[in-house]
Amino acid sequence: MIGIADTGFLVAFSARRDAYFSWAHAIAEGVHDPLLTCEAVLAEAAFRLQSAALVLRLLDTGLVRLAFDLKSHRAELAELAQRYADRRPDLADLCLIRMSELNPKHPIITVDGDFRVYRRNRREAIPVIMPPEA
Repeated sequence: MIGIADTGFLVAFSARRDAYFSWAHAIAEGVHDPLLTCEAVLAEAAFRLQSAALVLRLLDTGLVRLAFDLKSHRAELAELAQRYADRRPDLADLCLIRMSELNPKHPIITVDGDFRVYRRNRREAIPVIMPPEA
């Protein structure tokens, strides 16, 4: 499987007590190449897990790899922030929307229902992999 990893997936994968822990591990079993992600997602995950070391191990094990340069896409991120201002997206969500535009064959692996509302390239639904109950 190829995909783009969101914070909720990484937290669920890393925290046994997370409601989506089993789901995240089932998804990870199908991952053969590192999932793409961005620094904003890693920072959020480290904060939520209260462990930067744990998040860095996700990079070391090859579950995820950094694949986004915020500086190169700042103008597009600013436009997305303005477009979705009513939803108050965080920086990680904006980066993932942009990553989905750049990698259209990659679904976003998330527990965040906002990705059902966000659109890439203004009108396209973003393909997502989510737990059934999310």
